Amino acid sequence: MMQAPSPQHRLYTPDHIDREIIRLTQQGLPLVREPYAAIAAQLNISTSQVIERLQAMTDCGIIRRSGIVPNHYKLGFTANGMSVWNIPDAHINEIGMMVGALEFVSHCYQRPRFLPEWPYNLFAMVHGRSKEEVRDKVTVIAGMLGENNCGHSVLFSTRILKKTGLRIV
Repeated sequence: MMQAPSPQHRLYTPDHIDREIIRLTQQGLPLVREPYAAIAAQLNISTSQVIERLQAMTDCGIIRRSGIVPNHYKLGFTANGMSVWNIPDAHINEIGMMVGALEFVSHCYQRPRFLPEWPYNLFAMVHGRSKEEVRDKVTVIAGMLGENNCGHSVLFSTRILKKTGLRIV
């Protein structure tokens, strides 16, 4: 559920250095030993200033999150299956946390059902080197869920879509 912006969100206005930090990091951090130092050098500020500004923008909600986005295909995981699950609503949060914590699940989230055609309310992306490996991992999840598994399916990727968020130019 979306939350209303806090007073901090409304008061914080990024300056030109903040905008440059966002611009320099939005495609990913530089692949060097000290990426924040590399950004700082480009902006002629200290490494600690870069880190402090990123933290302030995160605290104020300007930056929602930072994370690693691996290219599964380059890592050899070419069979990607979105497992979809019909889970009792009363258990969706605890089951979602459990499934999302599995090492072979890259992301797990709740979505609304569209009955009667679409009974699934939990989605978990499972990666493997083959469709058989993905199916085996989905079987592991099904075993973990027991009676909370009221039905599931696996939808395999057929092509790679480029996913990007808003970009500042």
